[in-house]
Amino acid sequence: MTWQGPDDWRDDAYQDDGWPDEDAIRWPLTWRGLLPRERWLWFEHLWADVCELRVRYRLAVRSQWWEDDVQVEALAALAAWTGRYDSGEWDDPPGKLALLFDLERVAALLRDGADPFHPDRDRMAFVRHLIDLGCQPPPGRRPAE
Repeated sequence: MTWQGPDDWRDDAYQDDGWPDEDAIRWPLTWRGLLPRERWLWFEHLWADVCELRVRYRLAVRSQWWEDDVQVEALAALAAWTGRYDSGEWDDPPGKLALLFDLERVAALLRDGADPFHPDRDRMAFVRHLIDLGCQPPPGRRPAE
């Protein structure tokens, strides 16, 4: 978030560095309908969000969550929900408490699966799944990255 106030130093002002601000992009809650490269990026963002959410909220995410449409949609919705509070877009303490109380209901959607999710171990299976879905990595990037 950029604050432009009377106490800001002139050198602290936001400057366009030529890179797109990916945080400013609001991704859809589903990958369906996206182009192959957009799908890849959508799932990459969700992977990063799931890794953060499982630690932050102690979610019992299961291995191969990406193969279950309900789990994918639940995790995407939770990531979007928390993202709006984290960014300051939403400033609603009762709504944030509702999110925290709903974590138990989200966790119930994530129960299917035998093994716990381990990002290091599960990364290659995730990448294979993306390729099977027809996703394409960005140019110049190998799928295993």
